[in-house]
Amino acid sequence: MFAALGDENRLAIVASLCAQGPLSITRLAAGSSVTRQAVTKHLNVLEGAGLVRGIRRGRERIWELEPQELEVAHRYLDQIAQRWDAALGRLKKFVEEN
Repeated sequence: MFAALGDENRLAIVASLCAQGPLSITRLAAGSSVTRQAVTKHLNVLEGAGLVRGIRRGRERIWELEPQELEVAHRYLDQIAQRWDAALGRLKKFVEEN
């Protein structure tokens, strides 16, 4: 999941879907230097990671986020943040005492 989100183009696609809701490949590529073919490849990676899903509507696919997978990522990052906060707190205490 994090490997899929590590690419700035895929992260931009996720951000667009968060901000605008379900979109077609054409709408996702609009105003970007990324081609529709490249957007399709990025969406396939995101779909493989369980972060988005495509729904066929007529001749095109509309892509939307899988919010439960993003929630899993959010919880994981919260756990990491808490561990870092605790570690930095211990370091601060050590530095102040010595």
